[in-house]
Amino acid sequence: MFQSKGDKAIACFKEGFNCSQAVFSTYCEELGMDLETGLKVSCPLGGGMGRLQGTCGAVSGAYLLLGLKYGKYLKEDNPARDKTYAMVREFAKLFEERNGTTTCRDLLGLDFNDTDPKESAQQIQSTCPKLVRDAIEIFEELVFSDE
Repeated sequence: MFQSKGDKAIACFKEGFNCSQAVFSTYCEELGMDLETGLKVSCPLGGGMGRLQGTCGAVSGAYLLLGLKYGKYLKEDNPARDKTYAMVREFAKLFEERNGTTTCRDLLGLDFNDTDPKESAQQIQSTCPKLVRDAIEIFEELVFSDE
């Protein structure tokens, strides 16, 4: 059905889910979270955190996946926390190398508050699929080269 996880994530985005949901839902089940919960928990992160245009939702979705994969859940497991933080920093570095920033406002080149909603929607539809694919590819590069 899908040629790659990147294609799956873009299809999810085009179905009407936000960038964070598209990225997170692609791997959440494989990492132990059911799809419904994955879509719900990643929903607030779209549009750069609730349309605040901070950190790109595709990036945030990937950060959540890194947390599912490596995150600390035992109080004494500081090495897991440190590994997760290191993976997030490496992800950010690689994403910035491809796109110049991890900030939604800068990636889109517009401010939702000052832009016509139709123009915003057009810019999102033309820009975000690449960012979703980049997030999946970088996540896979980091996780699968680490195993």
